[in-house]
Amino acid sequence: MQLVNENKEAVKKEASKLADFIMFTQRSFLLNLSKELNKGNVSFAQFFLLGYLASEDYLTMTSIANKMGHSTAAATGLVDRLEKLGYVQRLHAADDRRKVMVQITRKGIDLVERMREDIVNNLVELMADLDSDEQSSLLENFTQLSAE
Repeated sequence: MQLVNENKEAVKKEASKLADFIMFTQRSFLLNLSKELNKGNVSFAQFFLLGYLASEDYLTMTSIANKMGHSTAAATGLVDRLEKLGYVQRLHAADDRRKVMVQITRKGIDLVERMREDIVNNLVELMADLDSDEQSSLLENFTQLSAE
């Protein structure tokens, strides 16, 4: 039992270091995101919606509301603003015109890709101080964690 408790403490200590790393990278990302998004008057919530849309062919208003944790009315407001800015478009289902589907535009994809590239560059910069074995180990461990 003592060994289990000692192992939990060691894991907690390492998890605390990981939490610090995540907070550091998150701050960096949010600062850069804030600067970028202020140029286009896009809010964080709108950007996160663009992130969801970038990985889908389209999302319905109901699925947007569910993913974002908002009401359908609030999701509609997000989509309205993004549509006015040219980042998304609304489509109607061929089989049911009442069904509204939201799709990201090329302009929206470009914004998501630019911000993603910024995140990649920040991570590369952070990992530059690690040797190749440490980099490989970090990436393998992340792959294992994200698969669970």
